[in-house]
Amino acid sequence: MSIGVSFAAAETANYVDAVVDQARQAAELGVRSAWFGQRMNYDSPGLAAVVGREVPGLTVGTSAIPIFGRHPLLVAAQAQTTQAATHGRYHLGLALGSKFTADDSLGIPFARPIAMLREFLTALRTLLETGTADFHGELLTASPVMPVSLPGARPPVPVLVAAMGPQALRVTGELADGALPYLAGPRALGEHIVPALTKAAPKPPRVVAFVPGVVTSDVAAVREKAGRELAFYEQVPSYRRVIELEGATRAAELALIGDEETVADGIRRYFDAGATEVVLTSTDLGGEADQRRTWKLLGELNSAHA
Repeated sequence: MSIGVSFAAAETANYVDAVVDQARQAAELGVRSAWFGQRMNYDSPGLAAVVGREVPGLTVGTSAIPIFGRHPLLVAAQAQTTQAATHGRYHLGLALGSKFTADDSLGIPFARPIAMLREFLTALRTLLETGTADFHGELLTASPVMPVSLPGARPPVPVLVAAMGPQALRVTGELADGALPYLAGPRALGEHIVPALTKAAPKPPRVVAFVPGVVTSDVAAVREKAGRELAFYEQVPSYRRVIELEGATRAAELALIGDEETVADGIRRYFDAGATEVVLTSTDLGGEADQRRTWKLLGELNSAHA
């Protein structure tokens, strides 16, 4: 059992300093991994490198970098830099993204996403594992004219994908080390995601379940806030599908909100459904005191299953 946290700092004078401080506090409480989403105002591998360097022993990961608008050569360089900086404690998470991140934000057509994922992973894995590539696909080319391997970037960076649909899970099982499902509850995980991923994978895959969760005494207020902040995902087809597979209609219904026993029981259900790791997100919904209370619980669960 390994339980981590996805970090995002509130308004602050220096975002990187604030996240480093959060990660240091969480690690002191026993949290084992720190994960960073890719936003439009910071670079997640860069942030992971800083945190991993500043907080020795903490595993760091990105969840997840949309592949549209990026190239395997550039992502390989970022990943290897972070792997070397953290002395092998980095995990690369990728995502298909959406029309919002591709068409609307970058002006790049969100076309043939599954084919793009297959080509991107094929080229990227070759680059990370061999230090070169000679890949010429329909949608991208990766044929570097200079060496790609970076001294110190060992072992090869694990590659995970935020895949939840059947086609994306098949490609992920074949070409990646595992999946990073978000808002996929225990039923969706155990009945749909884990079986599809395992069927396609040549070896047992990692399943890192990302789950909104907060330990709090003010359940009603935190759940109301979760309803507002997670409502965006209800408009994204892939998330809406897994929410419905769980028998829910709102994203906030998937959030683990309550006392220590409630949240711990919820986390165990994810492991029972086939998750190999669980990462709590949105731990700041109840404020700093509840966030620290949440991290303390996660550290205790980690210690109990060390």
